[in-house]
Amino acid sequence: MAEAEAVSVEGWDFSWLAGRATEERPSWGYQRAMSERLASASAALDLQTGGGEVLAGAAKLPPVMVATESWPPNVAKATALLHPLGAAVVADADEPPLPFADEAFGLVTSRHPVTVWWEEIARVLRPGGTYFSQQVGPASVFELVEYFLGPQPEHVRRGRHPEDARRAAEAAGLEVVDLRAESLRTEFFDIGAVIYFLRKVVWMVPGFRVGQYRDRLRELDELIREEGPFVAQTTRFLIEARKDTP
Repeated sequence: MAEAEAVSVEGWDFSWLAGRATEERPSWGYQRAMSERLASASAALDLQTGGGEVLAGAAKLPPVMVATESWPPNVAKATALLHPLGAAVVADADEPPLPFADEAFGLVTSRHPVTVWWEEIARVLRPGGTYFSQQVGPASVFELVEYFLGPQPEHVRRGRHPEDARRAAEAAGLEVVDLRAESLRTEFFDIGAVIYFLRKVVWMVPGFRVGQYRDRLRELDELIREEGPFVAQTTRFLIEARKDTP
């Protein structure tokens, strides 16, 4: 518990969880598919890039590559990682408007965005341009969420539904050309993995602090030691939307 409470949670690298937790990956392979689209783009924007780890894994970046991030430690980390690759990192509050001109990009990407401002995405896309994103789906890892917060109301469990994303994209004038969803097995092998995960993915249990939940954490630690890994279902969906040409 002390180790997991003290370790840095900057960036979007989950390597600290190696051997402590596992998560199935979606079948569509987001990073590979994103990399393929970046390779043929002339100007692209990666929203909420985190520490830049996913974008940095692309085989080839377009001539104009920009990434945005709101959290200052991640801005610094992404800048150090992406600048040598030719990508500019812009500190952005993740609120409209995006700090870019109309029709500035042919491709906009985002992996696990916290918020999606569809009207702004449509505005900065060129006609014929594409938004390509992997997102967290409804009730993701809610077995863990509800262990700490108790049963959640249906409207909370249904939040981030892919069909809601489809409707929002279409309302912004985009055509959804691909929408896929999967439920994936996630396992936490020790209490440190749970603490690290909740410290890093801050919207799961808002305001999570070890001291606040110490008794519940001790109970979960005993449960894992006696019965094995804590199992939860992660939900993910892939959405690709295109801006029509005039």
